[in-house]
Amino acid sequence: MQHMYNPTEKWLRARFLPALMLGDNRTAITASERHIALSRRAACEGAVLLKNNGILPLRKGAKIAVFGNAQIDYVKGGGGSGDVYSPYDRNIYEGLKMKGKNDGWNPADAKVELFHPISLFYESYIRGSSDDPTNKYYREMPKNGRYTEPKVPAELMQAAAEFTDTAVITICRHSGEGYDKNANGCYFELEPEEKELVEDVLANFAHVIVLLNTGTMIDTSWFVNEEKVEAALILWQGGMEGGLAAADMLVGDDAPSGKLTDTFAGCLEDYPSTVGFHESNDCVKYTEDIFVGYRYFETIPGSKKAVVYPFGYGLTYTTFKLSDIFVSASEKRIFVSVDVKNTGARAGKEIVQVYYSAPKGKITKEKIALAAFAKTPVIEPGKTATVTMYFDIADMASYDDAGDVKKNAYVLEAGGYKIMVGTSVRDNSCAYTYNVAETRIVKKCKSYCSPKNLGERLMADGTYRPVPARKTAQKAFAPTYHNEYKPREEIIELYDVAEGKATLDEFISQISDTELMTLLTGKRSTGVCNTGGMGGLFKYRVPSIATADGPAGLRLHWQRGVRTTSFPVATAIACSWNTSLAEEIGRAAALECKENNLQIWLAPALNIHRNPLCGRNFEYYSEDPYVSGKMAAAMVRGIQSERVVATPKHFAANNKETNRLDSDSVMSERALREIYLRGFEICVKESAPKLIMSSYNLINGVRTSESGELLTGILRGEWGYEGMVTTDWSNHAEHYKEVKAGNDMRMPCQEGQLKEAYEQGLITRDEMAACVKRVLEMILWVE
Repeated sequence: MQHMYNPTEKWLRARFLPALMLGDNRTAITASERHIALSRRAACEGAVLLKNNGILPLRKGAKIAVFGNAQIDYVKGGGGSGDVYSPYDRNIYEGLKMKGKNDGWNPADAKVELFHPISLFYESYIRGSSDDPTNKYYREMPKNGRYTEPKVPAELMQAAAEFTDTAVITICRHSGEGYDKNANGCYFELEPEEKELVEDVLANFAHVIVLLNTGTMIDTSWFVNEEKVEAALILWQGGMEGGLAAADMLVGDDAPSGKLTDTFAGCLEDYPSTVGFHESNDCVKYTEDIFVGYRYFETIPGSKKAVVYPFGYGLTYTTFKLSDIFVSASEKRIFVSVDVKNTGARAGKEIVQVYYSAPKGKITKEKIALAAFAKTPVIEPGKTATVTMYFDIADMASYDDAGDVKKNAYVLEAGGYKIMVGTSVRDNSCAYTYNVAETRIVKKCKSYCSPKNLGERLMADGTYRPVPARKTAQKAFAPTYHNEYKPREEIIELYDVAEGKATLDEFISQISDTELMTLLTGKRSTGVCNTGGMGGLFKYRVPSIATADGPAGLRLHWQRGVRTTSFPVATAIACSWNTSLAEEIGRAAALECKENNLQIWLAPALNIHRNPLCGRNFEYYSEDPYVSGKMAAAMVRGIQSERVVATPKHFAANNKETNRLDSDSVMSERALREIYLRGFEICVKESAPKLIMSSYNLINGVRTSESGELLTGILRGEWGYEGMVTTDWSNHAEHYKEVKAGNDMRMPCQEGQLKEAYEQGLITRDEMAACVKRVLEMILWVE
């Protein structure tokens, strides 16, 4: 009987790369209308309204003049592996022009009346500054988002002022992989030309609106108390439809409903990590310890005054009132229920945040920390919605790495733990006190990844405490998986394992030591893939599973000819505080991967926003590990719901791009566990990712991909992680040390590095087989 074609046959796409469309009626789902609409909606959900004195949303027919490069040179996302080649990018000017019938431009139907000459001035400037008059250069190359603001001719400024008394100032920032911002303030603060533009606009217009197009924290002190700036909206980098989403919000077709997941301070020097950020290319000492972001500003004496906009802050076009707050406790959890009433005149969404404040004890602590959050559905005026949240009591414990109570243990010290409910880190009130009668040990751990040369670390009272140096080498871990080589006359194929005809152990036992080595390095790209694959041992019918960059959408090299949906950057998604939205975006991106025969998406990224200078902050969610972990877990659930492998990265403490392949992140074990690993822990335990990517950097003198204490001790031992680990691409580590540590795959295609180490007895078959087993388990999971 002839074998019939089965579109669900395992690894069909990986083996044959068929063009099978996943959209309705066999249409493409990649960059489909549905996904583009999702991107546009997400851009509004994550935008944060920082200021509004009633000018927004603009009334129908309002006349406005738009200033600044960003209206034309809108930055949809960051550069490097987090970039996306989309079919088009909609800038702010285009978005405002598309507010007529059928989203087309019909001036007679426009909801606002634009002063086009000023916008055309910027369009001419941007396009004229490029060598490519077709517009490709400034949209696709690194110049995007980096043009100096031109001086607006006096006659043009006067004409705009005669046309309207309302101006919109747009400010944009570009950032990307592989480089950080300078500490001279030009990235964070307004540049001289931007300051001149602001002065000119404020001098000529009575009403001013500010739009910020950036991927991370930026100076907002210049408008917070400026009366003429009546509204300020941070758009982030909103993806391919970011300009249209901005127009939606300006005219009230949609409303910004995000809140900040970072603290906005007055200047770079206000962040404690700035002073040492560029001090050395070789290492960064995290002397601020656990006091990152709001943990610093809300705790350290004298630091509150530096905050311009606090963590969790954000407005919308209506108002809400929280009532009937009910908090209760079981043996293991705290439960919170809140009624949220819309007290304004427009429909909208509110974000309820739950914090805790631990009692003072022997272990120094932050004054306040986020414990839970929930975003309401759309609430109509006068209506009420009830949200419920919970968190584990153990989450309020502190890690004691100094032995103040119990060394290397999570400790819940005796006293009253205040549970506070509100709408920001500062707008909340105590609703309940959970009393711990006696200090108790929540979890006993082993000392892993402790520092050798940190020197000192910050305490809650603003003083510094010496940190003892580690005197021993990191612990080595013996393999727990044993597999003896047993060659067979009749080969077992991986299909036999998939169909239950043979065990995976039997399959691996027939593979020679040399063949094991080939399964521990990346494979060359196939199809539209441009980042390599994993697997590819065709003698045993092990397919090559293709990878693809992320996390703001499926990134394929522009020469591959496929254009994909560009979603808002991670910072914007986090500021939505909407885990369902993150899950929806994860699923959409996974479908685009699947349709293009890609089985592994290298996303999400969840390193901490330690400092505004980090060039890759746009790929990450927040300064807070709880928000980061929750959003990443939601994204992973969405991705893996389509049997596409998610890859949380970069594990861990990759908070600087300068010399990222060799820079040492030096920190206390407590800071590592409570701040820089906590988000990954939440993600692992709540979404079970099939793959995790180790980072380039070192942690306390050891490369992360070579750290058995990190990968085997903490990740697998303490957290129970069962998936595989891959390196980041082309790191500087030694492959045999990675295998011994539990880093299963070295990327990209770099075969031959294990042979010499194996012949010298530096690595065993069992160590390689343990890694191979995890690689094959991942491949078996893929469709």
